[in-house]
Amino acid sequence: MLDKIALTLLVIGGINWGLVGIFQFDLVAWLFGGADSLLSRAVYILVAVSAVWCSTLLLRLDNETEHITSSAH
Repeated sequence: MLDKIALTLLVIGGINWGLVGIFQFDLVAWLFGGADSLLSRAVYILVAVSAVWCSTLLLRLDNETEHITSSAH
């Protein structure tokens, strides 16, 4: 469940960065009262923590794949 929440937040962050890059529009800041607002900063922090969490997900998936591959031989 935690993996799905982290991935969802990471997707939201990716879409937001895409909007910033393409349209110079920060959806999170717009929704929560500016980039310096407490709520916006909380969302940015949650997205960053989710990115770190998802990097461990990649390592866990890699380990599972290695385990499955070595078991098949």
